[in-house]
Amino acid sequence: MTKKIILSFLFILATIVTVSAQEWLTDFEEAKKVATAENRNIVLVFQGSDWCAPCIKLDKEVWATEEFKTYSEDHFVMLLADFPKRKQNKLTEEQQEKNNQLAEKYNRSGYFPLVVVLDQNGKVLGETGYNKMNATEYIDLLASY
Repeated sequence: MTKKIILSFLFILATIVTVSAQEWLTDFEEAKKVATAENRNIVLVFQGSDWCAPCIKLDKEVWATEEFKTYSEDHFVMLLADFPKRKQNKLTEEQQEKNNQLAEKYNRSGYFPLVVVLDQNGKVLGETGYNKMNATEYIDLLASY
């Protein structure tokens, strides 16, 4: 009986987390497959999560809002290319290489944050950075590309 209750609780918890979580992909090929299957644009975000003040503000003011999470879930494929500097936040070599390849193609100038809207094939539709905007304004900007 106790095992059934625990399993039921875990199932409900997993469902809640899945429904409310914004999924950030970290693999470009996977993002293209999902974008194609779901007919969405890719929002590629270059950030320095542990050192870039405007990146942290963008995360807090836009990405972390319920409004953006809800909208992006049905309209964008979110792809993260993070470049942390602190040792405790170091990425795996494989992930760092993937991010470096994305930067070589889409962020040659090394701007942080840089938000690039791509079509399903990886063609650039538009780009922006940190703007003093609320989530609604930022959604409108990204959707306009």
